[in-house]
Amino acid sequence: MGEDTKRNKVLVVDDDASIGRILGHILKKMDRECVLASCAEEARLLLKEETFDLLLCDIHLPGESGIDLVKNVISAYPDTAIIIVSGVDALDMFEMALEIGAYGYIVKPFKISEVIINVSSAFRRQKLEVERRIYGEKLEQTVANRTAKLLETLDGVIRIIARIVETRDAYTAGHQQRVAELARAMAEKMGFSPDQVKGIHMAGLIHDVGKIAVPAEILSKPCRLNDMEFGLIKAHPRTGYDILKGIEFPWPLAEVVYQHHEKMNGSGYPQGLKENEILLEARIMVVADVVEAMASHRPYRAALGIDAALDEISRNRGVLYDSQVVDVCLDVFRDGEFKFVKTERS
Repeated sequence: MGEDTKRNKVLVVDDDASIGRILGHILKKMDRECVLASCAEEARLLLKEETFDLLLCDIHLPGESGIDLVKNVISAYPDTAIIIVSGVDALDMFEMALEIGAYGYIVKPFKISEVIINVSSAFRRQKLEVERRIYGEKLEQTVANRTAKLLETLDGVIRIIARIVETRDAYTAGHQQRVAELARAMAEKMGFSPDQVKGIHMAGLIHDVGKIAVPAEILSKPCRLNDMEFGLIKAHPRTGYDILKGIEFPWPLAEVVYQHHEKMNGSGYPQGLKENEILLEARIMVVADVVEAMASHRPYRAALGIDAALDEISRNRGVLYDSQVVDVCLDVFRDGEFKFVKTERS
């Protein structure tokens, strides 16, 4: 008949055996395999045992109605095309059949040509819909695979950027990595989604990327900086933002980098943002950055230790640092869920 006959099994459900035989004869002429059922219960058993490409179903059946059977098939067997066969020739019944998902509506007594046209049309439509679904599934998988590869590439690029920054500043080698790990632990504790946690970790790995524009001798200066030198340091969040803003990341990395020295009371830099003007991810980064910096050695001072770092964020909870973020940070340390892993040079 011209259409694909590899999947050509048809289930005919009609309590009138003569109608079933007639439909079976027509389907055989169309080179379709036909199985007959006299009620919905029998049809349900057959559907569990075999796969059918088309259901021809009478509306009025003994026991469960044909409409209920059709609704069940549409829900449980979405690849099965459906044509309703009925002795009722009414517009409202025809519209109802189409609304619930039937491909066609054949009125008894029917002509052979009417059956052939409806069945052929149903198989063509079914084939297109199955192909469309399969194509959609393949497209989704392709997109997922490419997204995964893109994220792998982004991960590699971010880690390279982090290494470039740290090779210029031996004293803070590993700082970005440790900040990223703490920020990730805090985000997980706060119930962030895996994707959000990934983004916060990535931001932590490059939060100091702007320091690439700061002279190395300032970064490693073994004494306190003068105002001009500190001004260069204070510019690094904006420099980092300028480096990253033109790159399309699936997370707001550029904004987090820009805001990671902002404080809740507006005393931070470079924008002087306050409270909810600061992204939550950046509020997490601020706390992680302060805790790691105080706990670690710096060119101009010895490490102050984790206790001093936690005391700092506790005393300034709700003033400089987000209260919820501080509480979470304290919890991950005091509950033993997190500790810094030091590098050889830190």
